[in-house]
Amino acid sequence: MDAQYRPDQVEQEAQQHWDTARSFKVTEQPGKETFYCLSMFPYPSGRLHMGHVRNYTIGDVISRYQRMLGKNVLQPMGWDAFGLPAENAAIKNKSAPAAWTYENIDYMRGQLQRLGFGYDWDRELATCRPEYYRWEQWFFTKLYEKGLVYKKMSTVNWDPVDQTVLANEQVIEGRGWRSGALVERKEIPQWFVKITAYADELLNDLDQLDGWPEQVKAMQKNWIGRSEGVELDFAIEGPRGNELLRVYTTRPDTLMGVSYMAVAADHPLASAAAERDPEVAAFVDECQRAGVAEADIATMEKKGIFTGVYARHPISGEEVPVWIANFVLMSYGTGAVMAVPAHDQRDFEFAHKYGLPINQVIEPAHGETLDLDNEAFTAKGKLVNSGEFDGLTSEQAFDAIAAWLSERGLGEKKVNYRLRDWGVSRQRYWGTPIPMLTLEDGSQVPVPEDQLPVALPEDVEMDGVVSPIKADPEWAKTQYQGQPAFRETDTFDTFMESSWYYARFTCPDEDQAMLDPARANYWLPVDQYVGGIEHAILHLLYARFFHKLLRDTGLVESDEPFKQLLCQGMVLKDGAKMSKSKGNTVDPQQMIEEFGADTVRLFMMFAAPPEQSLEWNDSGVEGAHRFLKRLWRLVAEHLEGGPAPALDPAALDGSGKTLRRKTHETIQKVSDDISRRYTFNTAIAAVMELSNEVSRSFNEGGDEGPARAVRQEALEAAVLLLSPIVPHAAHALWHALGHDEAVIDAAWPAVDESALVKDTLEMVVQVNGKVRAKLTVPASADKESVEALAREEANVVRFTEGKTIRKVIVVPGKLVNIVAN
Repeated sequence: MDAQYRPDQVEQEAQQHWDTARSFKVTEQPGKETFYCLSMFPYPSGRLHMGHVRNYTIGDVISRYQRMLGKNVLQPMGWDAFGLPAENAAIKNKSAPAAWTYENIDYMRGQLQRLGFGYDWDRELATCRPEYYRWEQWFFTKLYEKGLVYKKMSTVNWDPVDQTVLANEQVIEGRGWRSGALVERKEIPQWFVKITAYADELLNDLDQLDGWPEQVKAMQKNWIGRSEGVELDFAIEGPRGNELLRVYTTRPDTLMGVSYMAVAADHPLASAAAERDPEVAAFVDECQRAGVAEADIATMEKKGIFTGVYARHPISGEEVPVWIANFVLMSYGTGAVMAVPAHDQRDFEFAHKYGLPINQVIEPAHGETLDLDNEAFTAKGKLVNSGEFDGLTSEQAFDAIAAWLSERGLGEKKVNYRLRDWGVSRQRYWGTPIPMLTLEDGSQVPVPEDQLPVALPEDVEMDGVVSPIKADPEWAKTQYQGQPAFRETDTFDTFMESSWYYARFTCPDEDQAMLDPARANYWLPVDQYVGGIEHAILHLLYARFFHKLLRDTGLVESDEPFKQLLCQGMVLKDGAKMSKSKGNTVDPQQMIEEFGADTVRLFMMFAAPPEQSLEWNDSGVEGAHRFLKRLWRLVAEHLEGGPAPALDPAALDGSGKTLRRKTHETIQKVSDDISRRYTFNTAIAAVMELSNEVSRSFNEGGDEGPARAVRQEALEAAVLLLSPIVPHAAHALWHALGHDEAVIDAAWPAVDESALVKDTLEMVVQVNGKVRAKLTVPASADKESVEALAREEANVVRFTEGKTIRKVIVVPGKLVNIVAN
């Protein structure tokens, strides 16, 4: 073999073999254990970044390892191809989003192939292709027929320049995150999917997901937000006559401490107050333009204004002022809260700012600190200042107050969820057209199945303001049962496409149905899903929801889509996440050209455990490259002596046995690191130690037959153990070591337990607790023999001479402690 490691040549030859042999094409093989490994598919932005490389290398290592265990492994790849960035790029480049997207897909596919990822490219899909989204449209119409889809007016953040709805998180200081325009609050019709109908199941089934990080499950639980509380009404006597202000609380035990009510800026009471008072109207306008993300509410400055009306407390009958507060959102709960400043920190801060009463109604039950001058007391305890409920514990008061309200028709116990139905309408162009029709009488019907897909026109011009399908009135015109009808010009939220792609990969060529149940159930659920923690809530929650919908439609049998989830950490440079804005990116292409794909893969797996952030380090990349060159030279040096004889363990001497034991200890450790712990960095470190042992063997073991045989075994093990991580180099080295089969088709090495048995043991000898010698003894030696050998050690004799040995303690295989005085 060439003694010089040449990555370009090695990687090209390996990839040519995989292409010719169609190594990664996979079909269903009944009776063979399956393993479906999936990495979250990328948005085709144009170029891979190091975060992509890390994510996909992790998935590829897992896939290749599982294949070597003899499993039928599916590892597909596709493109999350719809979305606003394509529109922005098309406007900037004066091209259509479709052309820009397909060009990027072609380029990025080449980058993935250059990295040697073992994807079944026959299963590649792009969510912007009609053959994909037609089934999403079909599924939506079925959900509509089941009553799981509806349309309603919804108050949204509206960007008047981009002409689209913005999430709260996309409104920054009252302006659109992209256009910078002042955001408006606007009521528009929106389509919703009833995810709340599955709230309990989505929550309860988290207990099935033993292979998910606890952090992710906790985030989903919090997002679903199941709570048990009481829904009750406060009577309002205001300019509009008598009405009820409904609130929900999980702490009815604090009801007697209510000192004010707080409503959202877009609550009907706020709107009515704004009509009467210009100052209130200005405050409401300020709140509506802010579009605050829920995550920011806890830390932002609390602001409010009095509406001029009062609510009547349902038990005491006292008047309670109604305020408009910027920390109350109409989209959560009823858009109104009962404020108990003494026992809620947010209410406390607001009350302090505006001089509102702070009424204690809970006293500590377990000696907790109470300091209502500086902070709210939020723990549960015993009721005080609560009339007939005084002396009850918070738990007792929950039931007693709920019963009191229920008996008088003023309230009732209720289970509530933070989760809201999924609004899937977007006013953008580059997305899946929503398959609904509006008839002349204003009613809506789903697009008939024989008219699907409703195809998005791809040859369009973007003006940066209005969606081309909204700007062209002819596109919307169609027929329904011979009558004029109009297509919906909103498109789906792109989370719709990414919520079921994992299932479509099992049968992407199915053209008569959304899924082929036989093939889908053969592969599903996904055994290992790999992706960033940033998708822990929405994407994963929507995918879980979709899977349950697919199950209830009869397309899949399992309850959950992903058995195991691995959330890889970020790639950092100089302590910060890589980004163009920070100017700290590293181009994967440049690294591949300089060092080779295997070096990049090796560094990514060696620099940190997968769930932790990885600090990019140029010297670390160079170190990974040096290790590959050293391994290559070891194999070349070994092969200079010609073919190795068959291994005869009985013929090995001490150094040969030591190398063989190290080989099988390494196999044992790497197998555990990859299969159970996913600590690829420690697995690589173990192989590096083995290669060092091989290097020493050239000097210690010579080049005789038994020494060459055990070295051959060690080098073969090193190549096999590294092959999922550096598959190109392993491909070449495996052939060089004399194997006709490709390493991609080789089995994972097995541990020979007999090789782990040691002939001799090293034991520590202590005199009065201090180490005085080290002793090499036969592994079979009994206590008496070990004690005798220990007593004969020169340094032991030195420290026991002239003393009486009172006791000798032998810990088998570890130490001898001699007590003397």
